[in-house]
Amino acid sequence: MPLLPRPGNAKDPQVAGLFSQEDPERIFTDLREIGHGSFGAVYFARNVQTKEIVAIKKMSYSGKGSQDKWQDIIKEVRFLGQLKHKNAIEYKGCYLKEHTAWYNWFYCLGPVNYSFTVHKKPLKEVEISAICQGALEGLAYLHDMGKIHRDIKAGNILLTEDGTVKLADFGSASLASPANSFVGTPYWMAPEVILAMDEGQYDGKADVWSLGITCIELAERKPPLFNMNAMSALYHIAQNDSPSLSGGEWSDEFHNFVNDCLCKVVVERPSAAKCLQHPFVRKTRRVSVLMELIIRTRDAVRKLDNLQYRRMKKLIMNGSAASEDALLEGLPISPQPASPGSGGVADEEISVDDTSSQDDEQLDSKSGSLASQHSTTASSQASLSSLNAAPMPEDFQLPAPLVRDRSDWPSISPRSGSYSPHSWKVQLSGGSGRSMEVAQNNFATIRTTSIVRQEIKQHERSNELRNFTVYKRLRKMHQKELQSMESRFSAEMDEHKQRLDREYESLRAKFSKELERLKQQHTTELERHSKNMVAQEKKLVRDTSLSHENEKRSLADQMKKNYKCDKERMKKGLDTSTPKKEREDMMRVYKETLARRQRDAEFRLERHQKDTMEFNLRRFKRVAVLNLHQLEQKLLREEMTQRQAQLEYEHTMLVRHHESTQDLEYKQLAALQKCKDEQLHRQHQTEKENMRDYNSRAEAELRKKHAMEVKQQPRSLKAKEIQIRKQFNEAVKTQQRQYKALKEHILQNTPKAEQKAVVKKLKDEQMRKLASLGDQYEASIAEMLQQQNVRLDESQMVEANELRTRLQQEMELLMAYQSKVRAQAEAQHKREQKVLEERVSLRRALLEQKMDDERSNLTREERDRWRSLQERQRQELESFDIETTAMGLNAADVAAASQEVAVDEDQLSTQGSTLSLSASSSTNSFTSHTPL
Repeated sequence: MPLLPRPGNAKDPQVAGLFSQEDPERIFTDLREIGHGSFGAVYFARNVQTKEIVAIKKMSYSGKGSQDKWQDIIKEVRFLGQLKHKNAIEYKGCYLKEHTAWYNWFYCLGPVNYSFTVHKKPLKEVEISAICQGALEGLAYLHDMGKIHRDIKAGNILLTEDGTVKLADFGSASLASPANSFVGTPYWMAPEVILAMDEGQYDGKADVWSLGITCIELAERKPPLFNMNAMSALYHIAQNDSPSLSGGEWSDEFHNFVNDCLCKVVVERPSAAKCLQHPFVRKTRRVSVLMELIIRTRDAVRKLDNLQYRRMKKLIMNGSAASEDALLEGLPISPQPASPGSGGVADEEISVDDTSSQDDEQLDSKSGSLASQHSTTASSQASLSSLNAAPMPEDFQLPAPLVRDRSDWPSISPRSGSYSPHSWKVQLSGGSGRSMEVAQNNFATIRTTSIVRQEIKQHERSNELRNFTVYKRLRKMHQKELQSMESRFSAEMDEHKQRLDREYESLRAKFSKELERLKQQHTTELERHSKNMVAQEKKLVRDTSLSHENEKRSLADQMKKNYKCDKERMKKGLDTSTPKKEREDMMRVYKETLARRQRDAEFRLERHQKDTMEFNLRRFKRVAVLNLHQLEQKLLREEMTQRQAQLEYEHTMLVRHHESTQDLEYKQLAALQKCKDEQLHRQHQTEKENMRDYNSRAEAELRKKHAMEVKQQPRSLKAKEIQIRKQFNEAVKTQQRQYKALKEHILQNTPKAEQKAVVKKLKDEQMRKLASLGDQYEASIAEMLQQQNVRLDESQMVEANELRTRLQQEMELLMAYQSKVRAQAEAQHKREQKVLEERVSLRRALLEQKMDDERSNLTREERDRWRSLQERQRQELESFDIETTAMGLNAADVAAASQEVAVDEDQLSTQGSTLSLSASSSTNSFTSHTPL
């Protein structure tokens, strides 16, 4: 396995062109942190060389998992370097400094979700249409490049000064389509993304689903299922029907567009390019609409910031320590009556900034935690032009550090987390002069100070999305484990098949060599047989010729002997009285007759020997042809027998290979399914733990809220208690005045001797009345406190019971979904088992069909070769018989004689002797029966 390059090695040829070699600390100045998340921090900065305002994101690649971090940085830099579109964030380069990557890009105003957060109401339909048009053009560009964003939501759609919509946060993007990674933000994820690792892959249409959820977010200020735990939301998205717009006077075109984007059947869901043709998207001139939205948001931010500033100024001028503590802690401040000449604002005006509903607080809370964890909520920094240009009250003075030029406006970083907004830093002096000092790294945002401060505190104490990050990391680890196992199994299967193929090819090569050797042996045997036949034929001719010569000599000797005997016998038979001349004539005639008979006998013998020689040769050749045919048949039989044996052995090996491959496939499938079951168990355990943590946090937050209510209860009752005690004091003063008047009146009409007793009696009566009056007021205070506590306890108990019921329902729902997922996993295992069995059965059937075809082919080849051999041999015999007939011999007699003396090749040597003996005997019989 090759070694991976060291993280941060910019000299690596593969990454050398992705990073700048300059020192970023010398290029960028005035760095001010405007956001922070799990990935790192985002800064506002100035480029010294180009004088541009840029956003810088710092990402560290040191520590644990540095190699993976470095690979993610390389992936994102390559992705950003390829983007060249008006609706995608403008990337300006990346620098390396001390194990940290410095991204910098174009400076934007902010994400669109900050607009409805500031206005506390949804966006207008035309504004949503304009935003969708710009986002869809950017998505269509990405999808044409074969890439997927995978994290589309309002926090990742930015607005620029000129009203251009830009897509941001490409850290989760996929460089290839389709993909199967579990990536994205829970509430915006498409069903196919949630189920991708188990049930296939997804393409760019997943971004269309996320855009549909974003439309609902812009129209309802939060995405569907946002009040639910992220784990439960994932199961809802994957299993339940698609969400839709609820409430509001939205047009049918908007409803149709959202329904089209949220179609769960992926093949029926339109692409980004097709969505651009929808009437809802095409009806808006986006630039003017978005510029109006930007101006309207700036005006709202100006009003809220002015209200907050006057509120703080009034509290400082009133010198209320409680108000100061509440301000610094971010608690709600009860309005104080405006004193004459204080320059304060009315009670209704002061409380405007804090009149937010519970849904708004929950939305801000979850938006902050989602942004910090997934690095998807962009940091919006509002321009201060509205503050500088709007008319200010006479008593309003903006702190000096906040008054900036237009060029000093902070920007929106495309991938920021929970931002460090302007947390006002108030310094109070004991004298009459009071001053406020705002830290230099604080920025005015389109979110007000209290909202951003609350978001930061909720992010600091919330770990819901940290748990979700652990869950995503677990799913990613599971996917890598499965991919690694599948790669290992694939390599193992390839190696197994290669080994079997090598074994099979080796066997076939061995059999081919054996067959070649057998053919060579057969060729050698045929050549040896042919040579043997030639030799036997020569021997037969030689033996027959010798026998014929002997026969000729025997015939000549016999004729000489017979001539002498006949001559003597003739002489004896002649009469002596016969004249000599006549006797000589008779002897001469007799000699001539004998000579003629001798010549005739020799001629007949030569002709007989010739015929016999030709007959025996033809018979021998025919026998040789028959023996050759038998040998050819024998050799063919041997060849086909060997080929049959080889084929059967090959088939046995193929069956053994099939069984071994089948065993390996079943083994791998069992291991893969076991791994999936273990991963599913770990995933479900993580989901349960996250759900329990979520429940514990929700209950702890509710208890803290109740404790805060109990803690703040005396503040709300203090005024009533003070009023009651004030009434008590006034009643006591009235009683005392009445007592003094009564005492003076009685003393004037009472003698001196009785005055002391009367005064004592009056004093006792006065003390009794005051004590009774004090008891009555204390009882009324206690009754008021008791009634308030009872009402508070009852409402808290109801709220706690409702929370427990909701959390219990979510836990039961999660358990039910997990059971359903387990059942689906088991069904998937059975389907995989069945598919494997069908594949194995099909492969076995194909193998058996192949073996049957090979057997049939071999049988057909053997039959054809036998038919061809027999036809050739028949033609050879017919040609031989025709040739025999042409030589004047009877082909039937030669065939009959050849059948009688047909012998095997091993008897051919005896055949020549047999033929010679037969020829000799025939010659002797011819000589013995030859008449003289």
